[in-house]
Amino acid sequence: MIIDSNLYWFDESIFDSSKQLESFLSSVPKHYDTDAYYKKLEDGRTQIVIERPKGFENLNYLQGEYELATILEDMDQAGIDKAILKIPGCHEWLTLEQCKKFNNGMYEYMNRSNGRLIPLAVVPPVGTQEVFDEIKRCFEELKFSGVQLVTHYGKYYLDDEQFSSFFKELNKYQATVYIHHTPVPTQYEALFEYTNIRRSYGRCADQLTSVCRELYSGFFEKYPNLTFVHSMLGGGFFALKNMLMPHKKSSKDTVQRFEGDQTNVEKHLVENIYFEMSHAQPWGKESLEHAIKMVGADHVIFGSSYPVRREWLTEGAAFIQDLEINETEKSLILGGNAERLYQRLN
Repeated sequence: MIIDSNLYWFDESIFDSSKQLESFLSSVPKHYDTDAYYKKLEDGRTQIVIERPKGFENLNYLQGEYELATILEDMDQAGIDKAILKIPGCHEWLTLEQCKKFNNGMYEYMNRSNGRLIPLAVVPPVGTQEVFDEIKRCFEELKFSGVQLVTHYGKYYLDDEQFSSFFKELNKYQATVYIHHTPVPTQYEALFEYTNIRRSYGRCADQLTSVCRELYSGFFEKYPNLTFVHSMLGGGFFALKNMLMPHKKSSKDTVQRFEGDQTNVEKHLVENIYFEMSHAQPWGKESLEHAIKMVGADHVIFGSSYPVRREWLTEGAAFIQDLEINETEKSLILGGNAERLYQRLN
């Protein structure tokens, strides 16, 4: 089975209703130097644009790109059996009521696709009973396969204490949690001016920061039953893995400049963190093969970010098949790992 673990869903009805459109745009946190607006294209379609910082585009949602028939047709062309449904980076500001509407919409796609599209629940990371009830509904009634969050909310990454009640509850479910990148890290002053740096490196910097904070803060010491799947290969974590791992202190060093493994970093890297590639082709053959060597094929997951670039879906699985890795590794990356982590796929 081939599974695309990163296929985007957005509520197409938002484009058709001025009331819904204004409600969505007004929920965007403008106090975080973020702007949101829509514009009409020459072909009549509506595009929603999210800027962060203001004046610099970072997210784009285009009417018609999230139609079920088109998604299934492109999956068939790509040879994709199933896909994990997620929303495209707007988790950070959605209210609980908006999340419920998105969850219901993804559930409809799951049913209409005969189970080929598998949603992950979206909720704000707030420790309230209302949020807990929505998590329960998504798991027990809607039969979703996990939860989706983003790396940080406002200026705070997920290891911040304000999210502790939420993760304590989620830990009870032994949940798989997909962690999507936000458009830029919390500190982005030096990287926002140039589009490719902002939209590629910015996302990687955000993910790498998130992964490191989770490991070194002792996050998984508190919530050992959670499994996190980070987009963008954790911001290219594989490239810095050896350097970032704690090293034993040397008694010969006059000054001890680095700490030892006080939070079981290496253990939790193996047991609690996985890496979804977000797209195969942009990484390139050499980088993907090195990532697999560094973190293991059993921790790398195929995803396409469809519909950002259609060919990332239609040609992505074939790109993985052409890597110089063995057939077992290809099978894990293209479906086996996702099947294991998102158990309701079966």
